[in-house]
Amino acid sequence: METYIALLRGVNVGGHKKIPMAELRRYLSKEGLKNVQTYIQSGNVIFQSSEENIEKLELKMHNAINKYFGFEVPILVKTPEGLQQIFDACPFPEEKKGNCYFTMLYTLPDQNLVEDVSQISYPNEEFFITESCIYFYCSVGYGNAKFNSNFFERKLKTTATARNYKTMLKLIAMSSVNKKDH
Repeated sequence: METYIALLRGVNVGGHKKIPMAELRRYLSKEGLKNVQTYIQSGNVIFQSSEENIEKLELKMHNAINKYFGFEVPILVKTPEGLQQIFDACPFPEEKKGNCYFTMLYTLPDQNLVEDVSQISYPNEEFFITESCIYFYCSVGYGNAKFNSNFFERKLKTTATARNYKTMLKLIAMSSVNKKDH
């Protein structure tokens, strides 16, 4: 039984794609996922499964949400080690890390698009694009930033979902505990 973290994109944001977390846990358990836990309302799920194919897990969760809630939600599944690697690779110095965002990419962006986006800059905002994540720091707060997940999705022609530093730490901790307990 392996432990996984699923990141759902765009649920419970601005009254759209509402998914009560208790219902999500119940329905995903009905679909065969084990020890399903959620963290906050923005679509973070820690679970266990004997399925080792991440694409199959993403599809299973996608289909379950569509079946039970009636809408499509992009889902990105990571292993605890994979999420830890993304977290550890953050290029920002310690004094900025606590206020940075990890925008995880569902697909590898085209290198030409990455180069084009890398030419754009705004005051008080910095980002680094890797194959699986955009590390983003904004000194004036995410809500006031010009760069955000929607911006990067449009420019890079890929789906992405962002989590802040504290959420990343919590998901890593929860998935590590879950892994040790079972």
